[in-house]
Amino acid sequence: MDTLFNVLHVVSAVFIVGPMAILPMTAMRAVRAGNGAQVALLAKSTSVFSLLSVVVALLGFGLVGMADEKFDLSVTTPWVLWSIILYVVALGLTLFLVVPTMRTAAEALEGSADAGDARYPAIAAGSGVASLLLVAVVVLMVWKP
Repeated sequence: MDTLFNVLHVVSAVFIVGPMAILPMTAMRAVRAGNGAQVALLAKSTSVFSLLSVVVALLGFGLVGMADEKFDLSVTTPWVLWSIILYVVALGLTLFLVVPTMRTAAEALEGSADAGDARYPAIAAGSGVASLLLVAVVVLMVWKP
């Protein structure tokens, strides 16, 4: 059963968390192009993938719970705890900064072709930091210091 959870955790991380990190970068291109409809769609998609990423976290908790006692794993194990903290911060940045900024940019772009450019730096910074945090989570998951 632990192998199944491990496979599901990794596969869902790739196919759910990957788009969560990449879609805002695609939205930045759409902002530069002045395509408000595409930015709105990407904001919605980013929101959905971000919320779905909780499944990855739940599978991770399942793995920690099923871990062999010789590994002495719990949510207070430093690399597990830091992974949780970094993920929660990345999720918060995405849901409460990046997605709303993308929605605002989409609305602005639908009113004027250049109006969304003012939101570009916030989307870039928020999604960039969130992506770096997610990379740090992957490093912790592999390295397990």
